[in-house]
Amino acid sequence: MNAALEERVRELREERHHGTSWMARHALEALVEAVRNGEDPVEVARLLASARISLGAIAGAVGRVLTAGTPAQVVAEAEAIIDSRYRAAKIIAVMLAPEISGTVMTHSASGTVHEALAHTPPQRVFCTVSEPGGEGRRLAAELRAAGIDVELIADEEGPDAARGSDLVLLGADTVFRDGSLVNKVGTGRIASAAKDAGVTVIVACETFKLAPFDPRPPTEDTFELIPAAMIDRVVTEEGAAETGDVAALIDRTPCLIQGYDLLRGRRSELRSFESA
Repeated sequence: MNAALEERVRELREERHHGTSWMARHALEALVEAVRNGEDPVEVARLLASARISLGAIAGAVGRVLTAGTPAQVVAEAEAIIDSRYRAAKIIAVMLAPEISGTVMTHSASGTVHEALAHTPPQRVFCTVSEPGGEGRRLAAELRAAGIDVELIADEEGPDAARGSDLVLLGADTVFRDGSLVNKVGTGRIASAAKDAGVTVIVACETFKLAPFDPRPPTEDTFELIPAAMIDRVVTEEGAAETGDVAALIDRTPCLIQGYDLLRGRRSELRSFESA
């Protein structure tokens, strides 16, 4: 592994302040750089995916571009996904517009959620600090700068805020076939409180965060697995789905399955994405 690629992998392993969309883009940029320097795209993709095995967004993004074909085609596809990242968030924001009104509660700091709230500002936003890391502070400041009324609250206040909101809007680090997801620790308590109070819970994420296999607990203690029963809908740039229909959405995106198949084969250092 050359020094530049080693540094990219180290950055992914140590990153704790940005969301997984940012990390996926960072991984794709590293893949493009390495392939242009003559590295094997499959081996580089496996190495990048193994940097944060709990976060399916990285594996989903680099696996998806491997299906393009030749190294030149892999580079072109990676650059296209990097360029389309903001377009995907805007498409999701438009789809979510009818859902956003009154008071919206969010947790952690999803770039996709930020785009949706900026596109259709609600009357008020509850935003948790989201420890450890405290990335909610940054999201709250960005939303305030966009002219949105935001109340930054302690994490332990999240469930009560969810009960008093009109919508809980979350990002995700990975969404599995059954509609369950991995997200920042604390998400489960917020989603559970919302469901008990009859408040709609929607997850907004790009399609590369969809994982074509059964759920598994994250290996990092800053993330947790949230059951599908706590979520009402998942909204991606390819469409919205009830949690029971996420598998059908994945099956309509065959490059997700093909990409993970490529990541699973011919490796020694990377554990199986199904059994990790």
